[in-house]
Amino acid sequence: MHFLGIGGSGLAPLARIALARGASVSGSDQEPSDRVQALRALGARVRTGAPPDPGALAAELAGVDVVVASSALPDDHPEIVAARAAGLPVRRRSDWLPELTAGYRLVAVAGSHGKTTTSAMLTVALRAAGADPTAVIGGEVPQLGGGAVVGRGEIFVLEADEYGGAFRGLDPAVTILTNVEWEHPDLFPDEAAVRAVFAAFAARVRPGGTLVACGDDPGVAAVLGTLAEGSGGGPRVVRYGFGDGLGWRAVDVVTTGQPDGARPASGSATSADADGGADGLDRTAAGPPVVTEATVLRDGEPVGTLRLALPGRHTVLNALAVLATASELGVPVETTLTALAGYTGAARRFQRIGARALPGTGAVEIVDDYAHHPTEIRATLAAARQQAAGRQVWAVLQPHTYSRLAALLADFAVAFGDADRLYVTDIYAARERDDLGVHACDLAKRVRVPAETSYVAWAELPDRLAADLPGHDVLLLTLGAGTITELGPRLLAMHLDT
Repeated sequence: MHFLGIGGSGLAPLARIALARGASVSGSDQEPSDRVQALRALGARVRTGAPPDPGALAAELAGVDVVVASSALPDDHPEIVAARAAGLPVRRRSDWLPELTAGYRLVAVAGSHGKTTTSAMLTVALRAAGADPTAVIGGEVPQLGGGAVVGRGEIFVLEADEYGGAFRGLDPAVTILTNVEWEHPDLFPDEAAVRAVFAAFAARVRPGGTLVACGDDPGVAAVLGTLAEGSGGGPRVVRYGFGDGLGWRAVDVVTTGQPDGARPASGSATSADADGGADGLDRTAAGPPVVTEATVLRDGEPVGTLRLALPGRHTVLNALAVLATASELGVPVETTLTALAGYTGAARRFQRIGARALPGTGAVEIVDDYAHHPTEIRATLAAARQQAAGRQVWAVLQPHTYSRLAALLADFAVAFGDADRLYVTDIYAARERDDLGVHACDLAKRVRVPAETSYVAWAELPDRLAADLPGHDVLLLTLGAGTITELGPRLLAMHLDT
């Protein structure tokens, strides 16, 4: 099997599963990455960089039986053209996933936001229950050893992505629908188009299957309105959320705790930290030092206390989806609650990068998050405000794609109300070209809250933050789906002057 875009979050887990099943795996990716390195360590042959000449491509594909191509690659991509010229079947991820999941009791986790965390939590809970699932998750989950799990049980947990129609051919026994909102404006012209795609997917639940749906979300409500439920021929619907009358509810949600040692001491940044480093750095990968608790009700009756080592009401909603789904799969509530209490998070989902004392007074803790949509940003900043415990919250946003910023500019402009300071840096183009006439400074000019908002070019950003941070006590969030994840480690390693 040869994967084009093998280092991406969509294909890397599929390549890992193929390797675990004994396939010979090769592939290519535009850039080196940790995922590529991990796949090489497992035995995959991976080339990085620009495509070579046609002759070299033909040699690279010799002996390949099937090519799986990322949905981000156009049909005229040189490597897709070369594979077809060689007579090889070229499958998109949307074509490959139905084959990969055939024969399993498929649990598809879908929605505009929250898929990775929900998929990871559910996989952790099922493993704790002894179900031994197989899973494909669109993010690295240290607790699971990555974004792919190969089990021997009958359940397959799949993060089911709407982008490029990746979920269109699936046959789920259970579908989780976290929320439905206008996203990926490069593919979907408006919210109605997004709802139509999700409605078609929700209708694919197998006869006798279950749709676990967020009862608080208006987009989900619109999708459910298109379905015949239960005896009407459609799936049985189980609703969860905070609202009255839902099958699974969370009430009395509180976030507490800033345990001793969670924050670096203010003052001179010269002493070694617990990891043996220097300059006051704390590079530990521990989860955020908070505890979120809620009482869980099932059909109005208390069934236990939910405890999470992560902040945010959106995280509680994800956990409720897992509780409802695990129960449908026969897992006792107590087992799921215990597993959720031990869940440590996924990479780039409110991931604590590190902390350090600053010269003079103050300190900075850096948290990295994949949030790149206004709704995700609002939820992440609300969680950061919970964790900040009196500190200032600063946000650094790298907008992701020109089309998203252009389409959602007004929503982005009002998404940062929980930040005390905002830096907007250059747009990460991803698969797009700069042909829409939009610039990151357009967003910076429109933001009114926080008042301290500025555009800073990517190349200048580390030095600007290094100059601004001393003298402040800050929880710093790096936000976006591009290279912004590089900023936190770089900043922690810099010499910060007074």
